[in-house]
Amino acid sequence: MPRVSATSQEISPHGGNESPTLGELLKHFDDGDRKIYSGEEASFHHILDLASPELLPVPFLLSFNNLSYDVKVRRRFNFSSPAPVKTLLDGVSGEACNGDILAVLGASGAGKSTLIDALAGRVSNLRGTVTLNGEKILQTRLLKVISAYVMQDDLLFPMLTVKETLMFASEFRLPRSLSKSKKTERVETLIDQLGLRNAADTIIGDEGHRGVSGGERRRVSIGIDIIHDPIVLFLDEPTSGLDSTNAFMVVQVLGRIARSGSIVIMSMHQPSARVIDLLDRLIILSRGKSVFNGSPKTLPTFLSDFGHPVPDKENITEFTLDLVRKLEGSTEGARELVEFNEKWQHNQSARATPMTTPYQALSLKESITASVSRGKLVSGSSSSNPISMDSVSSYANSPLVETFILAKRYMKNWLRTPELMGTRIATVMVTGLLLATVYWRLDNTPRGAQERMSFVAYGMSTMFYVCADSVPAFIQERFIFLRETTRNAYRTSSYVISHSLVSLPQLLALSIAFAATTFWTVGLSGGLESFFFYCLIIYAGFWSGSSFVTFVSGLVPNVMISFMITIAYLSYCLLMGGFYINRDRIPIYWIWFHYISLLKYPYEAVLINEFDDPSRCFVRGVQVFDGTLWRKCLKR
Repeated sequence: MPRVSATSQEISPHGGNESPTLGELLKHFDDGDRKIYSGEEASFHHILDLASPELLPVPFLLSFNNLSYDVKVRRRFNFSSPAPVKTLLDGVSGEACNGDILAVLGASGAGKSTLIDALAGRVSNLRGTVTLNGEKILQTRLLKVISAYVMQDDLLFPMLTVKETLMFASEFRLPRSLSKSKKTERVETLIDQLGLRNAADTIIGDEGHRGVSGGERRRVSIGIDIIHDPIVLFLDEPTSGLDSTNAFMVVQVLGRIARSGSIVIMSMHQPSARVIDLLDRLIILSRGKSVFNGSPKTLPTFLSDFGHPVPDKENITEFTLDLVRKLEGSTEGARELVEFNEKWQHNQSARATPMTTPYQALSLKESITASVSRGKLVSGSSSSNPISMDSVSSYANSPLVETFILAKRYMKNWLRTPELMGTRIATVMVTGLLLATVYWRLDNTPRGAQERMSFVAYGMSTMFYVCADSVPAFIQERFIFLRETTRNAYRTSSYVISHSLVSLPQLLALSIAFAATTFWTVGLSGGLESFFFYCLIIYAGFWSGSSFVTFVSGLVPNVMISFMITIAYLSYCLLMGGFYINRDRIPIYWIWFHYISLLKYPYEAVLINEFDDPSRCFVRGVQVFDGTLWRKCLKR
């Protein structure tokens, strides 16, 4: 039978009363020997039997009291009167402990998602308090580390398999002190816990690629955020868009997560009777106010005491929500039900028996440390950052490791979508061949010089229009980036560097394809050296165009609006680039656009490369008529 000794000197190399770091605790993980440390040298010095029923999971109690949240509703084209204030949460209170599933119910606009966001620390100007084991956590970085937030939308890379998706999540979130084999073991365990074993090697899929089912996608989304086994798990309508069977399976998975020692808090719209049986606590909202707070088993009694007993064979949640909607439509609204709930809650709390556990005297820091020692993995832990409310390692990896992992993921996803790169290569080749046939072997006459300038202007603009087709892909990845960086999975700088590095060979291939198709067929001047410089200019143009598309996609989340902004800006760049109108002819109030035009610099660089050749003669002015210099040029 495995036994542990929890002397502080044995675990912590620092000595004294200093708490060990999470990284140091994780080094002691194995199947037969797990050490528990509470932060006090004398605490837990006796031998603890891990198989003993008396050794319960470390308790955590998330309490929120009198939460209120208001927003200003801005009206269009009304700048004189002050914006009216809308109350989204009004004095909502409740609690949830580890092992329980707390579900927030209500009609659309009741404040379900707002309450979840408030508890997860995702809203500002929130009034009220949120505590974990009696200590405030909303204003600390610790909340990000010990919690996870699962969004309503499934934001996943479509060409990665289920196992690969979870494996990349483990590399981003699990402590760097864990070995590759331990992370793989955690992923395999999670796949079984989520019921995804049969779909482990199936791609996520999208509209153009068949992949996993909707219920499996939702479970993968949950798995990404629970890879580090968080103490608190927030979910925004995890069963939305799923049929009753898949919704039941998702809540079953959440039940297993809760029983592993986590607090699960989620919003739901209208759960089925089977799902209700899996829930431990309910909060029902009406226009931001709580109309019920308690166990689902007490809901029939609550409604009977209120004077509205549940009819036989009636879904209790449907009946309750219908009752709330009916009351909301009355003159008084749901005020009577809100007041009754407050009195009922007061009577219930007076009868409650306080919970007693072996860990009751521990502080939050000590409880987290003890929980980690029992197998809960907290992201971002490292041997150089002791666990504390104000000093927690923000990221699990160094910038170099983050860049490598991001580049590997981006490359794998890109290699499995060859149609995108194939389309861009085909577009560049077709455009190059079209330009080659239109501007075939230009001569050195004034007309030829003018046509060269026309070719350069159109050719350089092609690079930017080709990059515009990446807007949908960048928009999709934008939301994944926001979700991951919000949870401190990696740094923004690592993301930018990794994408730049992976884009190098792609843009280089496009540059060579366009240059090889047009340089000799059009008859541009110079030899191999000029060709390489021509390739370099095109490459710089592709890179600036790709960067601009990324920039627009980061600012505007809508695909159509991003397309419109990109195409409009590139059209203005073509107008102000220096071909259609000379710089000296541009009005002074528009000259600034000439200098921010993406087309100006590659256009001028190619012209310098073309007309700066001392061995090349171009006829000009009156020489066209007398032919003297023209004959000299032919003799060279």
